[in-house]
Amino acid sequence: MAELLFYHLTRRRLEQVLPELLEKTLQRGWKAVVKGGSEERIQQLNGDLWTYGRASFLPHGVKADGFADKQPVYLTTADERPNNADVLFLVDGADAGDVSAYARVCDLFDGNDEVAVESARQRWKRAKDAGHTLTYWQQSETGGWVKKAEG
Repeated sequence: MAELLFYHLTRRRLEQVLPELLEKTLQRGWKAVVKGGSEERIQQLNGDLWTYGRASFLPHGVKADGFADKQPVYLTTADERPNNADVLFLVDGADAGDVSAYARVCDLFDGNDEVAVESARQRWKRAKDAGHTLTYWQQSETGGWVKKAEG
């Protein structure tokens, strides 16, 4: 069973949080897949990851770049894992079918969007019913993470 972590964004935007989480993933020697809800969003994130920090480089790619199996971070809208990723990041309400191949699944959702919050609650319930280990993290006033629940 995969470990699922739900990240409730309230202070900082996805474009600010995702690169930090991806950096931590790569520092552990893991690979990642980022699954988004639309091709447009994936293209936006692709651009954002190239420019998010002046002193940082976050190697990543999309299908059009080729060498999907070699990408440390692979961005997609499909249920695919060409790089044998350890971690799946679900953004913008994206859902995943079978997550058993991943060690960890991180579901990031906008806490200022009631539809996104309700959708995340439904994903939490489905994951809990499926027997996954769950952790719910919420941003603090300073933008850090506070564990609010486990399931």
